[in-house]
Amino acid sequence: MNTRSYLTPTKKYKTLISAIHAIYRLVNSTFELKDLVIRLDRLVCQIFNSQYCLIALLDPAKHHCMLRCLATGKKRYVMDKKAVLSNRIEKRIIKKLTVVRQERMLGIPLISEDISGLIIIKRDKKNPPFDKFDEEMLMTIGEQAIIGLRTLQLYDEQQKLALGSIKSLVTLLDTRVPQEYTHSPYFSHLVGIIANQMHLDTKQVESLKYASMLHDAGKADIPMQILTKTSKLTPYEYKIIKRHPLAGAHILRHLQILRPAIPIIMHHHEKYNGTGYPSRLKKGQIPLGARIMAVADAFEAMVYGRPYRERIDIHSAVKEIKKKSGSQFDPKVVEAFLKVVKKIKTKKYLQTGSKKL
Repeated sequence: MNTRSYLTPTKKYKTLISAIHAIYRLVNSTFELKDLVIRLDRLVCQIFNSQYCLIALLDPAKHHCMLRCLATGKKRYVMDKKAVLSNRIEKRIIKKLTVVRQERMLGIPLISEDISGLIIIKRDKKNPPFDKFDEEMLMTIGEQAIIGLRTLQLYDEQQKLALGSIKSLVTLLDTRVPQEYTHSPYFSHLVGIIANQMHLDTKQVESLKYASMLHDAGKADIPMQILTKTSKLTPYEYKIIKRHPLAGAHILRHLQILRPAIPIIMHHHEKYNGTGYPSRLKKGQIPLGARIMAVADAFEAMVYGRPYRERIDIHSAVKEIKKKSGSQFDPKVVEAFLKVVKKIKTKKYLQTGSKKL
């Protein structure tokens, strides 16, 4: 028999309030959808002493599951790929928007204006069956959780739309900027693995990824005869080239999602010793993302070459990066770069470089 059946109304109320508070703290301290689902799954198991917990989020059409987290015993499985709903109980909860309670199994719909997902929990035979109080408590927890889940779902959808817009913008810029000046498909990856080696958090890596795609956006405003010049630039022409970080920041400043990336775009040509542009920042004054970008940008420029500079081999490029550690580049970034450069697919870099040239 369920021990909660013997709880006094006051103790039941305290138990419910404690559970709601735990969910509230969880929702307000988690900023990634998958992470929230995993942590919620774990917490629900603890609250209800259940050995099985399934949390599933649906696509807008309600025919497919977009994210599933399933705990069985001590194991937990996460699937974030689109999958058809086939389980009879799951389909019943979604179709009828109803609670299903059968002895040691309890399932509820997650509703936010419309059905958004479901939670199903189970206990083994050593534990008492679920009662009405369990049902009411799980419903209340679900009502609190779905607010955080939907908020992060909407944020993810906005991120995907924004990323699509960014990719379209990159494609447009690439038609304006000669191919010899564009980066390889591996550039963002290189920037990302340096950032991960330096233990940047998820948001910082995301901003750096956006910046890596758009850091040369300002070159769209540079006259083509200067951009494609193969001989040495005049002081006046170089002055125009040096405007592109600020021009890029100006072009992209209205996109809310790119705001954290703007300082990286603006300062990726600063030098660690303070001789770079546009603001002659030095050392820690330069955003960390811009310091990372500077190393990756210089490496690619050397490996691929430019119309005004012959390409060199990867070993020589790495040697040059090491040589300029402490002057042009942040020594800590160089240290991280040297660790990850061994992991990059150098053959693909060379093949891509030759195709570009």
